[in-house]
Amino acid sequence: MEPRLPRGMRDILPDQMMLRRYVIRTFEEIFEAYGFEPLQTPALELRETLMGKYGPDAEKLIYDARHREGKEELSLRYDLSVPLARVVAMYPNLPRPFKRYQIAPVWRAERPQKGRYREFYQCDADIVGTSSMAADAEIIALIDEALTRLGFRNFVILLNDRKLLAGLGRYSGVPEALLGSLYRAIDKFERLGLEGVREEMRRYGIPEAVIDRMLELLRIEGENADLLEELARRMQAAEIPEGLEGIQELRTLLRFLDEMGVAPERYRISFTMVRGLEYYTGPIFETVVTEPKIGSITGGGRYDGLVGLFAKQSVPMTGTSFGIERIIDVIQELGMAPPDLPRTPVQVLVTVFDEPRMGASIALARIFRQAGLHTMFYFEPRRLEAQLRYAHQKGIPFVAILGPDEEAQGMVTVRDMRSGEQRSLPPEEAARWIRQALGAGPPEA
Repeated sequence: MEPRLPRGMRDILPDQMMLRRYVIRTFEEIFEAYGFEPLQTPALELRETLMGKYGPDAEKLIYDARHREGKEELSLRYDLSVPLARVVAMYPNLPRPFKRYQIAPVWRAERPQKGRYREFYQCDADIVGTSSMAADAEIIALIDEALTRLGFRNFVILLNDRKLLAGLGRYSGVPEALLGSLYRAIDKFERLGLEGVREEMRRYGIPEAVIDRMLELLRIEGENADLLEELARRMQAAEIPEGLEGIQELRTLLRFLDEMGVAPERYRISFTMVRGLEYYTGPIFETVVTEPKIGSITGGGRYDGLVGLFAKQSVPMTGTSFGIERIIDVIQELGMAPPDLPRTPVQVLVTVFDEPRMGASIALARIFRQAGLHTMFYFEPRRLEAQLRYAHQKGIPFVAILGPDEEAQGMVTVRDMRSGEQRSLPPEEAARWIRQALGAGPPEA
């Protein structure tokens, strides 16, 4: 049998996992600094939990799963937002605001391409139980800090509002039944341009006069405040309260972003940014990397109605999802990983001189582990050159050599594989030296 993978799936080998763990731990540190708590939900949900939440185009990509003798219809989760809404409905006594993060795989039957896989990790942070635009602003501040901490410089967070989009459609005269088609057409603006969007609207059956009026709105340019002022004037004249409500939400959002210290060049209002999922109800946001051109790396917004699909009463919610796969691709492409990022979690390799001295090597490995060092010992008494070569191939920074002379003297020879420096020390002193060389300091009490 030829070993191979399904399309869109990957093996992630240990050296790649070290970069992935660095990215995930960075997110976890920032999330918890902002007061978010970890949550875990199952990979499989009832099919009825997922269907009817994303829209027909997205739901075509959901993987169904069923045990041959099982009676429940199950599906692999498509994202982490709908499972969160289910959790909120099932556990109504969770204190609110409830701030949770979850980092876990999701599955979508998409066409595999660069930065897009059928199984991939999402990294979500959401705030449940408040309608305040301060929560939306905090999510955007979180995005800015997380990406900056990872070394991203060339990115912009695009802002829009679903209420404003609906107002633009009504201002232009788009029939209510075609608003969804309008959003799908506008969402292709970056790829197709203005005339391409015109053709898409025609294809959806939107009248020509309506298209002209809509494209006139999309041509409006200017600073964030000026854009909102111009649209507010038009919405006021046309008496479109939904559009005015969206504008006011964005104004409040901009004020909070300023108060939170997010640099103005980090975000921009974009009327052509739509976000495809149907459950959004207010502000929406998406982060685009301008170099390299890999598309969006975060996406989210406010979705106040989702819990109401599972419970009698709806609950306000807002949040974002980080595309870890694309983020890692950019880090690798631009060489943004820390230069001292280890290739392996192993810090020390204890050599084995011969079979009778294997017990001494095992005992030394225990001493190092008790001192807080990630330690392995070589399982077979091979030539020292072979064991050193193994440490070099794995990127293990230190090798502890324990031969007859060292054992007789109660010493161990430690070699720094990075610099070539070598010292003979008692085991406890050797452990302290290694920790200091690794920047770990003395072991914790």
